[in-house]
Amino acid sequence: MDAKARNCLLQHREVLEKDIKTSYIMDHMISDGFLTISEEEKVRNEPTQQQRAAMLIKMILKKDNGSYISFYNALLHEGYKDLAALLHDGIPVVSSSSGKDSVSGITSYVRTVLCEGGVPQRPVVFVARKKLVNAIQQKLSKLNGEPGWVTIYGMAGCGKSVLAAEAVRDHSLLKRCFPGGVHWVSVGKQDKSGLLMKLQNLCTRLDQDESFSQRLPLNIEEAKDRLRILMLHKHPSSLLILDDIWDPWVLKAFDNQCQILLTTRDKSVTDSVMGPKYVVPVESSLGKEKGLEILSLFVNMKKADLPEQAHSIIKECKGSPLVVSLIGALLRDFPNRWEYYLRQLQNKQFKRIRKSSSYDYEALDEAMSISVEMLREDIKNYYTDLSILPKDVKVPTKVLCILWDMETEEVEDILQEFVNKSLLFCDRNGKSFRYYLHDLQVDFLTEKNCSQLQDLHKKIITQFQRYYQLPSLLPDQEDCMYWYNFLAYHMASAKMHKELCALMFSLDWIKAKTELVGPAHLIHEFVEYRHILDEKDCAVSENFQEFLSLNGHLLGRQPFPNIVQLGLCEPETSEVYQQAKLQAKQEVDNGTLYLEWINKKTIMNLSRLVVRPHTDAVYHACFSEDGQRIASCGADKTLQVFKAETGEKLLEIKAHEDEVLCCAFSTDDRFIATCSVDKKVKIWNSMTGELVHNYDEHSEQVNCCHFTNSSHHFLLATGSSDCVLKLWDLNQKQCRNTLFGHINSVNHCRFSPDDKLLASCSADGTLKLWDTTSANERKSINVKQFFLNSEDPQEDMDVIVKCCSWSADGARIMVAAKNKIFLWNIDSRSKVADCRGHLSWVHGVMFSPDGSSFLTSSDDQTIRLINGKTGQIDYLTEAQVSCCCLSPHLQYIAFGDENGAIEVWNWQLEEYDVLQAHQETVKDFRLLKNSRLLSWSFDGTVKVWNIITGKVEKDFVCHQGTVLSCDISHDATKFSSTSADKTAKIWSFDLLSPLHELRGHNGCVRCCAFSVDSTLLATGDDNGEIRIWNVSNGELLHLCAPLSEEGAATHGGWVTDLCFSPDGKMLISAGGYLKWWNVVTGQSLQTFYTNGTNLKKIHVSPDFKTYVTVDNLGILYILQTLE
Repeated sequence: MDAKARNCLLQHREVLEKDIKTSYIMDHMISDGFLTISEEEKVRNEPTQQQRAAMLIKMILKKDNGSYISFYNALLHEGYKDLAALLHDGIPVVSSSSGKDSVSGITSYVRTVLCEGGVPQRPVVFVARKKLVNAIQQKLSKLNGEPGWVTIYGMAGCGKSVLAAEAVRDHSLLKRCFPGGVHWVSVGKQDKSGLLMKLQNLCTRLDQDESFSQRLPLNIEEAKDRLRILMLHKHPSSLLILDDIWDPWVLKAFDNQCQILLTTRDKSVTDSVMGPKYVVPVESSLGKEKGLEILSLFVNMKKADLPEQAHSIIKECKGSPLVVSLIGALLRDFPNRWEYYLRQLQNKQFKRIRKSSSYDYEALDEAMSISVEMLREDIKNYYTDLSILPKDVKVPTKVLCILWDMETEEVEDILQEFVNKSLLFCDRNGKSFRYYLHDLQVDFLTEKNCSQLQDLHKKIITQFQRYYQLPSLLPDQEDCMYWYNFLAYHMASAKMHKELCALMFSLDWIKAKTELVGPAHLIHEFVEYRHILDEKDCAVSENFQEFLSLNGHLLGRQPFPNIVQLGLCEPETSEVYQQAKLQAKQEVDNGTLYLEWINKKTIMNLSRLVVRPHTDAVYHACFSEDGQRIASCGADKTLQVFKAETGEKLLEIKAHEDEVLCCAFSTDDRFIATCSVDKKVKIWNSMTGELVHNYDEHSEQVNCCHFTNSSHHFLLATGSSDCVLKLWDLNQKQCRNTLFGHINSVNHCRFSPDDKLLASCSADGTLKLWDTTSANERKSINVKQFFLNSEDPQEDMDVIVKCCSWSADGARIMVAAKNKIFLWNIDSRSKVADCRGHLSWVHGVMFSPDGSSFLTSSDDQTIRLINGKTGQIDYLTEAQVSCCCLSPHLQYIAFGDENGAIEVWNWQLEEYDVLQAHQETVKDFRLLKNSRLLSWSFDGTVKVWNIITGKVEKDFVCHQGTVLSCDISHDATKFSSTSADKTAKIWSFDLLSPLHELRGHNGCVRCCAFSVDSTLLATGDDNGEIRIWNVSNGELLHLCAPLSEEGAATHGGWVTDLCFSPDGKMLISAGGYLKWWNVVTGQSLQTFYTNGTNLKKIHVSPDFKTYVTVDNLGILYILQTLE
């Protein structure tokens, strides 16, 4: 070792000996080839941690420069960056053309990239499989920076994951092909809820500074879109590694123009995705020589010196890397037992009932059983405890500390024993150590210990309850995420039904879990454990499930909404309301503001039928033509029909062999069509449930179905992921026509009102119109081109056209893609309008019967009413009268019209005056004292009128744009004006020039309000920002702005109204919802989310305790401060 390096190590020896944990450092050095197994044992035999560290440093001092570099890199990788910094100046120069810093060929750049990307380390004993690694690297190079798929496939336990990690452990490959980095995701077998969580976690990892979004994606489609944007803009030229893919539908969630390396047992999983595909098969057997090499490394012998039994052991292990490693780990501890372990394997003493054609489980069972039997008696039971670990989950050390009631170091020593024997795997990135079992090992343990599982699950719950009270579980704790995700699972498995119900029926738990991971996983748990929860109290279970379903869109937001306030909006009979009311009363005593919706009982608009007919996700529901029945279908493979008025179930049919994606009533309500992932289309008698037709001609899943509107001759249209549509005549047994033209999945189809045309929407970004009679394509509209002005380059954009709707006269068609809606005129083939009001994906559109307007529904949980001719959002019907007002003593009524005139009526004398001076529409006005009137207009002026003479007394030229609002100070000496020119101004009635011009808003300033003492002015704009100003000097005091989601307007949209409390300490604002603010600090006090959006006005009682508003759905809200 160089003198400089040696001196540096000696200089900092004392500090290093105090702080480092040797076990993980030694793993790195063994992997790099600078420490032997026997040296590791010598270090381990030292009694204390500090003595073990001293022994390791003593050994390193006797070695060469490579060992110093290996030790330095190990410190970095294990999170000892401060200690590594002490050794940095002593790093010796190693002569190497490739810049590699150890014999392992891994540079510090590679270590950093793989560590940041979560790529697993090499196993303790590693055998190079250069031919396979080179093959994988060659396929990865073929991607050449373009989106594509490289698949490593082979039987379980054949080493696919190790090969994938090894392939990217190459400096040249990373620099040349993936300069954006590598991101590893352990996928495993997942349902839709689990997949969403994986995607949410990946998006969080890729967007740690939250520069793209401050909330988690709410569904798989949104997560897929978020992931695409992050990979394209934030992590370009990077590689996504998906480990252990089981299902094709899971892979579709990652099909977003990325470079992807995946491991799987089924090479056909990539059939469902587009792009270049390369395959690397991994043989199930290592081969005799490689197997012997693994054994030689474990026992620290040359291959030639291995005993004769080694060859027979490799044969009995069937060449499985996992099984060979298990036997090798045993032989390392007991090197004289070759004959004994061979005899155990040959006698097949340990057998399993379950067999599998894809893997020799018998050999694994034998090896696992031997390995477990050979564990020290004092740690054998600890391995049994691992039977309860969920599959594909890396468990933090802290969880096992709680389970075993031990210190971290004690637990890590036990777990390291299991890791050394290949009975457990450890993922170590930074200082966070997480442990996991291969899924074959989980299968072995659960089967071997099946009679103890309930008690083992009960043990972990009991230990958890000893350590934690749920509200004290903090998000920054190492084990926090584990408990939130799996506490309910352990309770259910322990059959602790009482505890599970107490957990799931707790508003505190709902708040804590949804705030951390969003509502999707919790909703899934209510479905999964429904049989337990309903048994305890079906009504309470429904209360909580309904609360989550109806508020799920809010519970995914940032900042997180006040869940107690949401609970107060539930029916008073609901358990959610009862718990919220109890908590609210306690918090009100501490000064927290809460609102009671006192008229919610009388609101007919809120009457709703909540039916839970399915045991899994519901994909589609539709009314019968007469409106009396509802049909629904979903992931549980069933079709269900129930009464629309009462929810009484009429039919339940096991309709398909896989998920049912769509259902449709025929025009006469006699038939129901269903289509499924199983590629089949079926027609059912809607009254009896009898199968009428079974069509099986699509080659991929069938996504949509729709009947013609005429009852004289039925046709059914279906669209599939095989890119074609088919027309079916119910009088025939085969398909009538096949419609070719789309180049990606067909998502939606609809017949025109006269049945002459069929419209289809596709993931290829187009809307196509087909002639029903000839089955020829009539027109194709490229919807994708209308997104070209966005930040995404055209070639990288994934625009899925979701759905369409025809106007009643068939003259116009509306289509939804992403968060926009487009309207086309069929005859002129021209785009009439596009509407961009929604903040998230639009999933449904429908014209009104007369075609004058249409409804849209979106993931932003809004339903918008839009003018069917102009595309403008109509929240209130507009009339010729633009505004009206009553005088304080009710003597006068005034109306403003679109021609710029104001009519003032003295209704008692039946006299009126016309005030004509504005050049454009009067926006609004206020009647003042002394028969004066203040008006403002689209012409940018504000005028003061004498309503007796009809003359303009003052004419203020206020703004270059429309004057959107004015307010008069309570001392009647000043008024304020706001405008579309993004400014606000404060005026004196005595001066024609403004006292102060208030700048800083980035959107139209839509409203303003003076405080009661006239010292403060609040202004609100179209970006959702509220500013509070000092009236005397025009100084900005506070900026009140809710956090933005993905660049959308905050406050749910425009700020439309403001009002100060009488003492000037509180401010209420109206927009997409209501917010209360602390005027002194500028902080939000409370938010009330209405069912609709776009609140126009907020009316407040004089004592500032009662508030009245109406949303765009016409729902009236009378709110009262809870006391």
